[in-house]
Amino acid sequence: MNFIIAIVVIVAAAGATLYFWSNNDTGSENMNQSYDSTTNTNNSGAENTGTKAPNTTNKPNIAASATLDFSSQGLTSAPKSIFEATKTEVLDLSHNNLSGALQAEVRHLSNLRVLDLSDNNFTGVPAEVGQLSQLETLDLSNNPITGLPYEIGNLKNLKVLDLRGSNYAEADLAVIRQGLSSDVEIRTN
Repeated sequence: MNFIIAIVVIVAAAGATLYFWSNNDTGSENMNQSYDSTTNTNNSGAENTGTKAPNTTNKPNIAASATLDFSSQGLTSAPKSIFEATKTEVLDLSHNNLSGALQAEVRHLSNLRVLDLSDNNFTGVPAEVGQLSQLETLDLSNNPITGLPYEIGNLKNLKVLDLRGSNYAEADLAVIRQGLSSDVEIRTN
């Protein structure tokens, strides 16, 4: 539970709208309260008088947010709970200290349109990124990436692939290009 509360604080600091849910008598989950950190109000328009999200015993539902902005938070790993946010359309993890490769659980974000991993220390990209059928923008710029999965070529809705400032292999990109539409903007050095 402490981990989830920490995420609420991080998202609130980023100026996002937070949603809270509870289980009703039938056990189904309903969203019943929201908090907007930019206006300091809840969904009824009442001002929150504290500095944190409203005090509630309900589980925070970051899954209800279309945009998750975790940029410039000093993260060294992506919070696991973001991969449960299946309605997410934009995930921004840019300008952090993330390394290795993004978790394979990214495949669960089936509605993702924008994935911004720029300005981190990623050396790889999981092949599961190729399962994100709605993805339009994949920003991998300014990472020491040494290899790209060929599965990126499966992204039929991709419009922008940003590889500027990365150490990708030209051979990998050549294979990926074969699967992509000719109108995809591929940004390189």
